[in-house]
Amino acid sequence: MSLRTEPTADVLVVGAGPTGLLLAGDLAAAGVRVVVLERRAEESNLTRAFAVHARTLEVLDARALAEPLIATGTFLQSLRLFGRTGIDLGTLDTRFAGLLITPQYELEQLLEERALARGAEIRRGARVTGLRQDAEGVDVDVQPAEEGAAPVTLRGRYVVGADGVHSAVRSAIGMPFPGKAVLRSVMLADVRLDVAPGQVPAFNGVAGGFAFIAPFGDGWYRVIAWERGSDLPSDVPVDFDNLKAVTRAAFGTDFGMRDPRWTSRFHSDERQVPRYRDGRVFLAGDAAHVHSPAGGLGMNAGIQDAANLGWKLAAALAGRGDDALLDSYHTERHPVGTQVLRASGALVRTVLASSPATRRLRNTVAAAAFLVPPATHRIARFISGIGIHYPAPPGSHPLTGRRAPDLPLAETDGGPTRLYEALRAGTHVRVLPRGAEPQKEAGVVTVTRADAGSTTLLVRPDGYVEHASDR
Repeated sequence: MSLRTEPTADVLVVGAGPTGLLLAGDLAAAGVRVVVLERRAEESNLTRAFAVHARTLEVLDARALAEPLIATGTFLQSLRLFGRTGIDLGTLDTRFAGLLITPQYELEQLLEERALARGAEIRRGARVTGLRQDAEGVDVDVQPAEEGAAPVTLRGRYVVGADGVHSAVRSAIGMPFPGKAVLRSVMLADVRLDVAPGQVPAFNGVAGGFAFIAPFGDGWYRVIAWERGSDLPSDVPVDFDNLKAVTRAAFGTDFGMRDPRWTSRFHSDERQVPRYRDGRVFLAGDAAHVHSPAGGLGMNAGIQDAANLGWKLAAALAGRGDDALLDSYHTERHPVGTQVLRASGALVRTVLASSPATRRLRNTVAAAAFLVPPATHRIARFISGIGIHYPAPPGSHPLTGRRAPDLPLAETDGGPTRLYEALRAGTHVRVLPRGAEPQKEAGVVTVTRADAGSTTLLVRPDGYVEHASDR
């Protein structure tokens, strides 16, 4: 059957999860013609992710979305790993020193509203069946969901696959996805509890498995539980009595768990593609890397992929960026994905220590390590994303490639009062010391520090320092 070809878009984003929606909003805000293709015909409240870390909240703050999202959930200042061992996130040097627990669909709603308001087009029930790329663009074959609808071909100058672990885009370009399954038949549920856990989020592993409980803030709790030896397919319904039993084994109580409004089951893999870019096709989020659920790092890494890629694609389309800039997406984000994969994998293997002696040693060593402030701070910075940084050229200023803190800015009439408000313009921001004379630059917002710092910074749209100078 011949395919009907539709007009060109600048960028076709496949997948309307948090990664794809943030990317679409950024591109549309930059004046890029963007179409999002989502295979689901309708929005779904099914949600696996629920943890939003500090760096992701900073990314959202630069888009005026952090405060509205925080209002939907519960903000915690510590992350409990297992037993009594936890990480204090309240000491992080950020406006958002902690962890937000909120359903993924709350974030998706905010990101979708922003993308649509900026001019992005979202097509639901659009299943990608193949693609072909050439020197000028990419043809994407799409099967609409409507019964009897003819397939169409859309053409974009670039395509981004943000369509999850079973990515059609990744399959279409033949990109390997090496790795293995880590946990099989993990149970998920949203429930009511008669008794709230004494500390949340609560996470504990025993010989037979583990359980995790986190509050959404509206009386509902997310429970994640896994039983050693269980290998049921993902489509087998969750046995609620079994879920309660696994929770009791981990915590000594099921907290009066009742009234499940939603249950699901999934397999957790550890996988990563070797390349995040293949010509004019990019992969982001779970299409590029998947992790164990430990630490709640996966969705956050995907959102930060999108923040890194969006401004680079916009610059390339506007003639302000070259292939080297686009290649830097892989150069910067692939090592981060590897770090996240290793860290979440190590954490889940530690939690699942099988013998009582190993668990006792784990708890003793972990408790001792977490009493050492430098170690605790490093772990908190990594898990939160605050400590992630990118490679810098030899001889660069020490701040190059580092996350820019939310510096206070000198007040102007109606102007931003802090750096992340200035980043809402979606462009580079030059931060000058107090008293410096601003110079107009095309495509750059210039602001003045309100603190006593003497370093001049050029901050990228994703909040990382591109250049710094003490002169």
